[in-house]
Amino acid sequence: MGDVVRAPWDAYFVTGYDTCSEVLRGRNWLAPDFAWQERQADTERWEAVATQEMTKTLSRLNAPEHTCQRRSLGNLFDRSTIERLTPQVEEHVTRLLDELADKMRWGEADFVSTVSEQLPISTIGSWLGIPPEDYAHILEITHNQVHAQELLPTKSQLAVSAEATEQLRSYFTELVKQRRASPGNDVLTGWIHTWDAREPDRDAADEILYRLTMFVTIASLETTATLLSAMVDLLLKEPGRWDWLRENPGYIDAAVDEVLRYDPPIHINTRIAADDTVLAGVPIAKDSMVHVMYGAANHDPRRNDDPDTFDVGRGGTHLTFGGGVHYCLGAALARLEARTLLTQLLKRFPTLRAVSPAGYASRLVFRRITSLGVTT
Repeated sequence: MGDVVRAPWDAYFVTGYDTCSEVLRGRNWLAPDFAWQERQADTERWEAVATQEMTKTLSRLNAPEHTCQRRSLGNLFDRSTIERLTPQVEEHVTRLLDELADKMRWGEADFVSTVSEQLPISTIGSWLGIPPEDYAHILEITHNQVHAQELLPTKSQLAVSAEATEQLRSYFTELVKQRRASPGNDVLTGWIHTWDAREPDRDAADEILYRLTMFVTIASLETTATLLSAMVDLLLKEPGRWDWLRENPGYIDAAVDEVLRYDPPIHINTRIAADDTVLAGVPIAKDSMVHVMYGAANHDPRRNDDPDTFDVGRGGTHLTFGGGVHYCLGAALARLEARTLLTQLLKRFPTLRAVSPAGYASRLVFRRITSLGVTT
């Protein structure tokens, strides 16, 4: 149907790899921020509590606000940070796989609830200094909040998201308050020092700190959990694939990238035309929405030969982490978690097999694998 296709509503789907890349990296394509929302005729669509709250986060900001907040974070997961985090991630993986082994002694176990969902919250939680006893609560409200980030959420979904959003605000506002009272040797304490020096208004600084901490946390959870679950699901689907990777561990990083290409955790991202423009030969008016289709772009045969075949050795490319100023902050961390988990899984569970197909939540934008039964 082409690289740019009209959506059933007032927007366009962008499907081709190069065209999607152009939108993600182009300075004339913006996130749907408050200024854009206020110019829309149908403002009611954007007035939901959860939608309003997410519009304040880093992923929905444009310059100069986005530039300021992103610089305050620095290069969150640079090489030295990843090196420091590696032993911690390895410890988390070992502990979780011990739990998986205990459960599989009695038969099958659910890989999602035992490992995939627990590794990201353990990693980001320890990094930010979130108490482990709060992990289950954070996971639950994150699952509920994400409904608001779908393309066409229902009123009931928005109501669930609104309640979850209030819980997220309450939790992370209190976390910032507690860390102010009792500074620690953690990232959040460093952010507090940065923003106190940058913003003289303490309330304004705390509001930014809440948003940053909340966003970094929830952005690290479902997407990475889905990557980890999809990785195991795809590698176990084809007979011999697991054994081959055990014998060829040098392809572990390639396997992670092929999972990211083949079934990205996020399938759609939205941008706004800053001016009247032409995209892949299609005129796009200023303020029009375009939906970047990550899955379609990654399966573009002009970029990846035989794209619907899962091939660890292909050495292909993907747009799963986005591009440009909004390139995923946690890409290196997600790769670290996936690589570490897969390395230990292959060594510890050479006969691992799936006993039930992966179950998926009913979503368009954010993929979520809800269950994956495994045994040995």
